[in-house]
Amino acid sequence: MAGNARRRVVANISLSLDGRIKGLGGDYDMGWIVPHAVTDAARDNMVRVITPGTTALMGRKNYEGFRSYWPAVADDPDADPRDRAFASWAGSVEKVVFSRTLAGVPQDPPGAGDQPWGDARVTDVDPATEVAALRARPGGDIIVLSSASVIQALLEAGEVDVLSITLCPVVVGGGETLLRDGLPSSQWRLAESTATESGAICLRYELTR
Repeated sequence: MAGNARRRVVANISLSLDGRIKGLGGDYDMGWIVPHAVTDAARDNMVRVITPGTTALMGRKNYEGFRSYWPAVADDPDADPRDRAFASWAGSVEKVVFSRTLAGVPQDPPGAGDQPWGDARVTDVDPATEVAALRARPGGDIIVLSSASVIQALLEAGEVDVLSITLCPVVVGGGETLLRDGLPSSQWRLAESTATESGAICLRYELTR
């Protein structure tokens, strides 16, 4: 990418103290995250994370969940301004959805709970291959939006530059973890640490290459 800085991959996710991304109840056992995601400090941190970003990466489940909620927030006068900022950003940036089951993203006019969501495309290639192609093009940060499977694949390939973690003061006691055995060894530098009103900590780690 001659004449351009290397695009950074920023993995954004919330974790429990015991490293869980979800509880024993499965994919939707994440209610323990919510009180820590809606604090002023956490919202401010999210705006800082996304502002340099021009591409968002997510898995199918996160895409479907985000798409069912965030489009309406962008123009909701009662929503927190930072939530509106995130919703507007997410609706406007390039979105890459990793899925082997989705044939494409919905393009029809919105129905109840089914709103269009800007520039999105589905791919079935592995995340590291997609990131290599994205890095070869000009652009800002590439933000992975809370999709653990995408983050795990990119960590395995050594393709994450920044880990943005909201560490929640909760011991979940079971469920899927983010950092699995077998990941390549790596060193990270703490670039930022912000305590939230709920007792969570927003951590920003940058890879030491």
